[in-house]
Amino acid sequence: MKSVLLIGMGKFGQALGDKLTNMGVDVMIVDKNENVINTLAPRYDNALIANCMNADNLNAMDIPSFDVCVVAISDDFQSSLEITSNLKDLGARWVVSRADTEIQRKFLLRIGADEVVYPNRDIAEKLAVKLHSQNVYDYIEVDNEYSIFEIAVPSGWNGKTLIDENPRGKYGLNILLIKKGKNIVPSPGPNYVFEEGDHMLAFGSTEKILAFTNKNSQSDKPKGKKKK
Repeated sequence: MKSVLLIGMGKFGQALGDKLTNMGVDVMIVDKNENVINTLAPRYDNALIANCMNADNLNAMDIPSFDVCVVAISDDFQSSLEITSNLKDLGARWVVSRADTEIQRKFLLRIGADEVVYPNRDIAEKLAVKLHSQNVYDYIEVDNEYSIFEIAVPSGWNGKTLIDENPRGKYGLNILLIKKGKNIVPSPGPNYVFEEGDHMLAFGSTEKILAFTNKNSQSDKPKGKKKK
């Protein structure tokens, strides 16, 4: 079982902790606020009231024993910086720290964070992508250039096969799977026939997929009647 040390139990920390425990991860939560820990402790096997700015307090937690240490503090960037640095000095295997600005992200990486999450930006980017096209249902950014999108199959593809439409050759879309309601068709073959209501998970260039979804959003819009 993977073990995670989660420092900072604000809204982001609580949401992350709940998700991890529901997935069966062994989570130890830490916060300097006694009331917060007393409220959350019944939901976790390990909960500790401690000021992690104190390196001795961190040292007592046996930092190298955790697979991942998460610094989820959002209201005190100086504390986030110092705790991230101290965790690395104490032998943390992997440190994930939260940032709220690009400058914070750069500083956290410089002082030793292995990974920096940027929840406000990530939420804004996901919402922007969804609002960009009515056919986008979700997406995961793989890097600065490539992403995985869940998009609706264009209505013009209904009744046609994968080889007929050739999404890889025409649009740079690599179809990973097809979602049909609650059912999944993994790695669809060239003779797979698209049906109304199909969604596809497509991997490729973010720019190319957005261009594809934007084009098909326009073509799938209902056409109004011409005025006489």
